[in-house]
Amino acid sequence: MADEKNDMTIERSVSDDNMAELKSIDADALKLAEMGYQQDLKRNFSVWSVLGIGFSLTNSWWGISAALVTGINSGGPVLIIYGLILMCLISICVGISLSELASAFPNAGGQYFWANELAPRKYANFASYLTGWVAWAGSMFTSASVALGTASAAVGCYQLAHPDFVIQPWHLVVAYQVINAFAFVFNCYGRILPTVATVALYTSLISFFVTLIVVPARAPTHQDAVFVFANFVNNTGWASNGIAFIVGLINTNYAFACLDCATHMAEEVHKPEKMIPIAIMGTVAIGFVTAWFYSVSMFFSMQSLEDLFNTLTGVPILQLYYQALSNTAGAIFLETMIIATGVGCLIASHTWQSRLCWSFARDRGVPFAGFLSHVHPKLDVPVQAHFVSCVIVGALGCLYLGSYTAFNSMVTGCIVLLYISYAIPVTCLLIRGRDNIVHGPFWMGPAGLVSNCVLLTWTVFTFIMYSFPSVQPVLPNNMNYVSAVYGVVASIIAVDWFARGRKHYRGQAARHEHVTFLRGQDVVREQDVVR
Repeated sequence: MADEKNDMTIERSVSDDNMAELKSIDADALKLAEMGYQQDLKRNFSVWSVLGIGFSLTNSWWGISAALVTGINSGGPVLIIYGLILMCLISICVGISLSELASAFPNAGGQYFWANELAPRKYANFASYLTGWVAWAGSMFTSASVALGTASAAVGCYQLAHPDFVIQPWHLVVAYQVINAFAFVFNCYGRILPTVATVALYTSLISFFVTLIVVPARAPTHQDAVFVFANFVNNTGWASNGIAFIVGLINTNYAFACLDCATHMAEEVHKPEKMIPIAIMGTVAIGFVTAWFYSVSMFFSMQSLEDLFNTLTGVPILQLYYQALSNTAGAIFLETMIIATGVGCLIASHTWQSRLCWSFARDRGVPFAGFLSHVHPKLDVPVQAHFVSCVIVGALGCLYLGSYTAFNSMVTGCIVLLYISYAIPVTCLLIRGRDNIVHGPFWMGPAGLVSNCVLLTWTVFTFIMYSFPSVQPVLPNNMNYVSAVYGVVASIIAVDWFARGRKHYRGQAARHEHVTFLRGQDVVREQDVVR
């Protein structure tokens, strides 16, 4: 009787306006319980704020600005303009592949969870374990690249304002650590994250529109269409323009990286089987439109390509702003908007990497899993997973002091490692059979199969071609050390798997056994139900 009275009290406390949301919460939590997990995080995110997280991280137009320093040497305007079109088409296929799986299996673990569900039982645990480690490594490498890009922009602004200032590597590392620490704070408070994500989205879009209008309007002269659409630049030393173009694609590829970000918010949004695909595909669409029109506008407004190659700021886009405006304060103002966008990007990257670490720790995929899988009851965020991930990102930044080339190789690794983490569950899906799983609301049929094949082909292509050195002749200070990055990551995975993971990892069988137990527990927390 007491239980019935409590149920009636709860029911009366829920207004009619909240009944639909409550039913959604119940359904989402029950679906999560059927996967073997409890509802640990509040579902505070809307589809708009999840899109804000996804786009703030991918942020294609910002990615083009940050990567312009190397892209203009490996193809010039042609690489950027047509490379973006190529990468958009590939990213649509990647987005479809991820969206289908996120719709069928909405879980914060994302690709490592999908691999565990889809792989043959004999290989499921290792496939999932490998995917989780590769994805987490890729996310931290991405955070490192975003932090460095934002730090470079900040130091470049100071150099532009003080022409006698000579930039040293330690200047960038100090700025890197400050920005990493600043972004860390925002992810310590779960309640404000949806608002921060939405603000970051608007900041990026406002910065885009302001720059798109101001730079062409203030430029004293404009380039012709031939320069923008047909000017190929090869300063790489490669005799073949084709090879130069391919190794330069890393830059436009970077503009569409991290499309899995939204999938790891599946336990913080209502109806994730519908909302996550919207966020993923919306990220690709907004990313291409902003990046392509931004690039065309900037190249039309460029005054001297040679000055961009040799700028003392180390930031070609800042030099382009200065050329167009002929005003130091104006150029710094526009670059400050780039910096603000970059900080929003880093905050989103921290959210992404912390959710990956936390969800993976729930299944004991990493050492100290009990510590890393804890969710702070008041802050409603996995604080420990967030802190450890950011400490690792801070340590990675120190590598820049030793070798700029080695750090850049790590950035290249983030792109390929993420593709590998997508390719493993997609391969498992094709082996199992696309029609042998329960489809989610987002399912593309034959188009999904084509997308899966494109994703797998592109993963193999990037694994090989992005390992090529970016310039010739190859010297120790310009060598592409991405193969060494793969080796280090593989060694860490192998050591942890044989020392701990193969015995303690909670895989498919253990999780399914837990489902029966969880059905007898409260899978929806009281604070999520009572309004």
